[in-house]
Amino acid sequence: MSQKIRAREDSVLRVAVAGARGRMGRVTSAAIVDDKDLALVAAIDSTFTFEDPGYPDSERCFAGLEQALSNVDIQVVVDFTTPAAVKDNVLTCVRKRVPVVVGTTGLSTAALSEIEAETATHGTPVLVAPNFAIGAVLMMQFARLAAAHFEACEIVELHHDGKLDAPSGTSRLTRLGVEETWRDRGIDKEPPIHSVRLPGLVAHQEIIFGGLGETLTIRHDSLARESFMPGVLLAVKRVRSLQGLVVGLENIL
Repeated sequence: MSQKIRAREDSVLRVAVAGARGRMGRVTSAAIVDDKDLALVAAIDSTFTFEDPGYPDSERCFAGLEQALSNVDIQVVVDFTTPAAVKDNVLTCVRKRVPVVVGTTGLSTAALSEIEAETATHGTPVLVAPNFAIGAVLMMQFARLAAAHFEACEIVELHHDGKLDAPSGTSRLTRLGVEETWRDRGIDKEPPIHSVRLPGLVAHQEIIFGGLGETLTIRHDSLARESFMPGVLLAVKRVRSLQGLVVGLENIL
């Protein structure tokens, strides 16, 4: 590594991306490289070999998170791996006191509770965001507002056919917000979620409210993964100032 690159990394936030070869991992890695306040110091993916000709800087490539944390000074880890891997990745970072931004969905309530307990023990902040698109966060807030005036709704979430979990984290968080508003009104029910997985889609969701003689549809569409990058970069820059487990990008906007 050249002295010029090392000097730059000493003056900016040093970030690792877990799941670097996935759809979101690739876009996130590129966004970090392009940000003058960040440095991509490690790309982590189980498909990497020690000398990977498909990656431009193989000395920064690691097949496992533990290997990267042992060899590189990392200040923040961004996780875009899989539902099967994300919990162990987060717990590893928390125990090593490396703040984590989690974009991988599929964490169960029990897993979040375990992570929360570990963050309290080790004092490591973790931000879990089911959706990093600013418009999607606004959509969820609008749904809360609408739930104060409607008593019936259904949620439809549509994603590319490579998404592994269903229903999506965004739809589950949207439902939670509607349920909380309804409970305050004395309404005890759960809005149904409909999941669609098709090629050609990226990430889309609509909440359809129904009332007497009218409907209200609140919809958000992410047409490219770049739509998530402003939220991802904001999370990376702010996660170290948080305390414990924080769920939802809206908490740092």
